Amino acid sequence: PRRSTGPEPFARRGGATMVVKTDLCSFSEYRVYPGNGMKFVRRDGQPLTLGTSKAKCMVNQRKKPAKLRWTQAWRRKHRKGKTEETARRRTRRAVKAQRAIVGASLEDIKKRVNRPRRTEEQRQAALKAVKERREQRKEAKKEARTKARGGPAAGAGAAAYRAPSMPKARGAGLR
Repeated sequence: PRRSTGPEPFARRGGATMVVKTDLCSFSEYRVYPGNGMKFVRRDGQPLTLGTSKAKCMVNQRKKPAKLRWTQAWRRKHRKGKTEETARRRTRRAVKAQRAIVGASLEDIKKRVNRPRRTEEQRQAALKAVKERREQRKEAKKEARTKARGGPAAGAGAAAYRAPSMPKARGAGLR
C-alpha cells in the first residue's frame, strides 16, 4: 500500500516525459522520489515513509509536525500559501427573527418597544420640580434650626442675628 500523489512528469532532454511514481513523507509531506528515503515500521505495525534522516530523527523524538515550521502540516495549520481562497469567502450576517416570549404575544412586545419616550421638555420640567422640592426642604430645615436655638423668629432679622460666642482662652496649658 504505497501512498502516491499520482504520476509525476519528469522532463528529459529529448522533450519526452517519463512518469515517476513518488511517495509522500509521512512526517514532512514532501515528495519522496524512487531511491530516496526509507521505510520505517512502527510498533503498532503502521509503515511510515520518511524522506530524510531529519524526518526520521523527528519521528524518533516524537515531535509533532504541526509545531515545526518546515513541515507542510505547519503551513496548513497557519494558512500559508492559500491566498486566492480567502478572497472568495464571505461571512453571512445572522438575520434577527422576533419570537414571542411565553405569556406575551408578539403584538404586546412590539407595543412595549414602541412606547413613546419622554420629551426633553418633560425631562427638564421633572428636574425643575425635584430641585424646587429640595430647596423647600432646605428652607424648612433652616427655620426649624433657628427656632430650636431660641433666636428671633425667622423673618427679617433672622439673617442678621448671631448668637454670642465664648471668648477664646489664651495661655499655656490649654493646648
